Parts: sequence; C-alpha cells; structure tokens
Amino acid sequence: MTSLEFQTALGRPRPMSLAWAFFERQINLWKRYWAWELVWLFYGVVNTLAITFIAEQVGKDSIVGRDEVNRLVMFLLIGTLVWAYLSAVLDDVSLVVGWERWEGTIEHTLMAPVPRVIHLLGMSVFGVAHAIFRTVLIFAMAAPFFDISIANADWLAAFAVIAVGSVSVIGLAILAGILPLLYPERGPQMSFMVQAAVLLVSGVYYSVDVLPGWLQAVSYLSPATYMLDGIRGALLDGQSLGEMVRILVILLVFGAFFIPFSVFAFSLAEKWAKMTGRLKRQG
Repeated sequence: MTSLEFQTALGRPRPMSLAWAFFERQINLWKRYWAWELVWLFYGVVNTLAITFIAEQVGKDSIVGRDEVNRLVMFLLIGTLVWAYLSAVLDDVSLVVGWERWEGTIEHTLMAPVPRVIHLLGMSVFGVAHAIFRTVLIFAMAAPFFDISIANADWLAAFAVIAVGSVSVIGLAILAGILPLLYPERGPQMSFMVQAAVLLVSGVYYSVDVLPGWLQAVSYLSPATYMLDGIRGALLDGQSLGEMVRILVILLVFGAFFIPFSVFAFSLAEKWAKMTGRLKRQG
C-alpha cells in the first residue's frame, strides 16, 4: 500500500500526502526506466570529463601556468556539474506533461481533484532529489581524473546558493512545461530549446563577459547565471555566506516571481488545452 492509499483509507488525503504520491510515482517510473538513467549518467560523466580535459590540454600546451590550469579545471568542473544538476531539474519538471502522455495517464492526472500546485510540488521535489543524486554520482566518477583543490571552499555558501537558486530554476522549468500543453507535437522539443538558451547565456563553460553585449544583457535574466557565479565564488574564491547576500537576494526575487507566475500560467494553459482538445492529443 502506498502512502496515498493509506491516507485515503483513513480519510481525505492531506496535501503533502498528495505531493508525496507524485514523488513516489516518479521513483517507480525511474526504477522502470533504470537503463535510461544509466545512459544519462554515462553521458553526464563523459560530458564532464570531455569539457574539463580542455583545461588539461591548455596546460599541456603551456598556454597558461599550472596554477591557472588548476583554476580552469575547477571552473569547468563546477560548470559541468552545476549544468548536470540544472538540466536534470529542468528535464524532470518541464516534462511533467510529457511523462503523463507517455504513460497514458494524462487524463487521469489532470482531471483528478488534486490542486495543480500540489502536483507540481511533488514533481519539483522529485526533480531536485533526482538531480542531486545524479550530480553526486557524476562528481564521484569524474573527480579521480583530476587534481582538485577545494581547501578554500566555503560549502555553506555554496549550498545556500544551490538551495535558493533551485526555487527559481523550478519556476523556469514549470514555464517550460507549459509548451507541451500548448503544442502537443512540438512542445517537448521547444522545452529543450529553453534549456539550450539557458546553457548559452548563463556562463556554464565560460564567463558571460565573453558574450556579445546583447547576450550579456539576456544573461542577467537567467537565474542560472547567478547560481554559477555564487557557487564558483564560494568554491573557487572561498567567498562566505555574507558575501553572497547580493546573489541570494537576486535569486530570492527570481523565485518569488517565477513560482507564482509559472503555476498561474500553467493553470491557464491547462484550461486552454482542455477546452481545445489538446490534452490527450499526441499529434
């Protein structure tokens, strides 16, 4: 008996029990598609190694000194790991409709008397937990390949940036999840385009200073830009929690805007999809 069935047997399920039910369901789906998880884990490790080995090549060619190589290794490693985390969250949450269509449960889920915010909360919590698990595994597999020095890192500041920044990223992912509702044929591909845009402008593999001026302006609209700046500042330069106040405030503002706006927009898109017959449509 699942936690939702147990709560239902006792009476009306509590909101958190409903949210946990979606979390449990995603775990069961994850178990069913475990082979795909291995594929994405392997891809994440290879991508991390391929990008970070660029720094080793720069040092081997004596383009920069050893100290600069070590910093570049950490810069790229942090970027790839943060992107592994962000892309996993964006995937899990933005594909909230895609999962339902693939499993044939979209009508059952979106017509059930469950507040949409509870549904999205369960999916978001799973997305964060899944992203943390995968990113930790990628780091554990990639770290032995490099000489990593994190003696000056301030982990408290880094974790604070990740925690606060994740809220705004969830809001962005929910907005991307609207696209499959509006466009059943092209929506999932369009949500991946949102990821690609975030990857381009957020300084994952390079500083945003190298971007053209108009793209630098766009980068300020991405919460991932501030997450990367904050995490790199904490792990590379040892910046303390007090020095992260500006970034944390900006991320809080992003979260305070994105979460209510994205849930409201998702509800409007859902109503429109139901009225126009796009809810179940596959093509």
